[in-house]
Amino acid sequence: MSECVFCKIVAGEIPSRKVFENERILAFDDINPQAPTHILLIPKKHIESLNDAASDPALLGEIVSRSAAIAGERGVPEFRLVTNTGRQAGQIVFHLHFHLLGGRRMGWPPG
Repeated sequence: MSECVFCKIVAGEIPSRKVFENERILAFDDINPQAPTHILLIPKKHIESLNDAASDPALLGEIVSRSAAIAGERGVPEFRLVTNTGRQAGQIVFHLHFHLLGGRRMGWPPG
């Protein structure tokens, strides 16, 4: 996926402020934070959206588990974990990613 911005971040072609990395996932600070804590968690392998991730429940569980651990490390006991699936749902980058948002009161709709 040579044009995917998140694949470029995984490959080190675009710098990021890494929060966590292992062989399967990468977490980094969002460059346009919407909350005091705004971290993106992505699989290192290119998966377009949540619709394409059902075949790897262990990966999804690892991302969710790691998001809770990161929130705890950041001193954010209450947080929101969001992923958008498809254009109509607000997905802009078509590489599965989860937004970990915290550090302020969240309302609905998000914002």
